[in-house]
Amino acid sequence: MQAGACPREVRNMSSLMRAAHHVSGVAPYRIANVADLGDLPVNPIDLQDGLARIEAGMARIVATGARPLSVGGDHLTTLPVLRSVAGAAGQPLGLIQFDAHSDTNDSYFGGNRFTHGTPFRCAIEEGILDPARIVQIGIRGSVYDPAEHDWAKAQGIRILYIEEVARRGVDDVMAEACAIVGERPAYVTFDVDAIDPSMAPGTGTPEIGGLTTREAQQMLRRLAGVNILGADVVEVSPPFDIGGMTALVGATMMFELLCLMADQVTRGRQR
Repeated sequence: MQAGACPREVRNMSSLMRAAHHVSGVAPYRIANVADLGDLPVNPIDLQDGLARIEAGMARIVATGARPLSVGGDHLTTLPVLRSVAGAAGQPLGLIQFDAHSDTNDSYFGGNRFTHGTPFRCAIEEGILDPARIVQIGIRGSVYDPAEHDWAKAQGIRILYIEEVARRGVDDVMAEACAIVGERPAYVTFDVDAIDPSMAPGTGTPEIGGLTTREAQQMLRRLAGVNILGADVVEVSPPFDIGGMTALVGATMMFELLCLMADQVTRGRQR
């Protein structure tokens, strides 16, 4: 986990997660070696040093063969984690991204290229993500320019706007997402602003008209069988939260991902 208020509050709410999944019956702590490794060090003064610290810390974890499930931080924290996971895999990763925003901008206002709105463009340009195996689900909201998503689409990224998700339904959308990433290694990233702010207000860039928490849970469960080498939940912002409800959403989505990943490890052993 990355350092800061977000991991602390999500960790607090994780005390409400019980031992087994009520639908799948998966009991992750019984079938896999699960550990909370605490917060990774960051540098709030020097951005590049902070990213390097996260990457180095995560590299030590994945070198043991562990599959990391982390919590940010804003979405830029996903970039150094991806660097470590892809480096250990020795190949570019597929990506399933639940988000209100594509996060494939080149920069903001001609400035720093390393922001919460640029991580996946950086990852593609660094060769650690395969754009033909990227699916972005729930994208919505106003944009800075009508052509804002043109670069992402030109790389082959499949953008599923919230209107298409609502029209087609969970099962159809997730069947396509799983088909796109295929059987090769993939990463799952869940930005809580994918959820409608009526259910997850504690985030820095809320967008109305999002997924419900129930839809999000159903979508994550449809990822059974995807070769998930790592996952994260990001953008929980406790200062904007109400009664800890967004932190609870974050902890719940992490539990859904944990059950998927633990079950995957067990099935891999059985093969």
